[in-house]
Amino acid sequence: MTIGIPGVRIGHWSDPVAETGCTVLTLPQWTIASCEVRGGAPATRELDALAPDKTVATVDAILLTGGSAFGLAAADGVMRYLEEQGRGVPTPGGAVPIVPTMALFDLAVGDPATRPTAADGYAAALATTGEQILHGRIGAGSGAYTSHWRGPDLRRPGGIAYAERRLDDVIVGALCVVNAFGDIDPGTSDISLDAVAQLNRPFDFANPRAHTTIGAILTNARLDKTACHIVAQGAHDGLSRALTPPHTRFDGDGFIAAATGQVESNVDVIRLMALATVTEAIRSLATQHAGD
Repeated sequence: MTIGIPGVRIGHWSDPVAETGCTVLTLPQWTIASCEVRGGAPATRELDALAPDKTVATVDAILLTGGSAFGLAAADGVMRYLEEQGRGVPTPGGAVPIVPTMALFDLAVGDPATRPTAADGYAAALATTGEQILHGRIGAGSGAYTSHWRGPDLRRPGGIAYAERRLDDVIVGALCVVNAFGDIDPGTSDISLDAVAQLNRPFDFANPRAHTTIGAILTNARLDKTACHIVAQGAHDGLSRALTPPHTRFDGDGFIAAATGQVESNVDVIRLMALATVTEAIRSLATQHAGD
């Protein structure tokens, strides 16, 4: 499967031994984006620029990375790659690529001393010209797990997952990197609240609760920054359906919504399609790892 939105490409850098990595989505020129971050512990870069009241409207790429705040350094490499391609906001000193970045916490698995660097971000950006891999423990999902509350021996594999829906000419896709304290909610009435009960436990080094689920919503619709912000809000509605519990004080759950502007549509249509694709993408991980 590939991303069906024309001009969007994905690339990864992965270290499966250290269980970390980063994922780059390069976007067509003039792509407009905004975001929504929920939860108490985000690790981000350049997201303030995506607020509807800020001047810069277009973005050149999205970076999703492991390594917690250390991994934000990978954005330097993505910017270098895009600068070589002539991408970015024109300034008197040359083009400045806009690369909104979000990180998840994977330092408690694999080798915590290995984090995505600028060189790794460059490698992931370069890989956008190669094979398009949209599922698995790769890139930013290399060290991702779900059900962290069960402990290291019982947690379940997370990773990257993608889902896409079409309505006439409109396409909406969701790429999610799922690294959740809680469980994937299968959408039935028998979802356990055991993970919620664990929130009463003391928050300390024995129970660090450092996780986070991040992602990107991609659409070929024509939207402004305010509409993209609304779409990002809808993505969080999908996350809330697919994970229990979502948006805790120690998560930095965040979504960037990017619109390439190729077809007309209503913002509420895109918002609801974003909700559906996020829910589908996250729940698909439970199916992928059912035998693990």
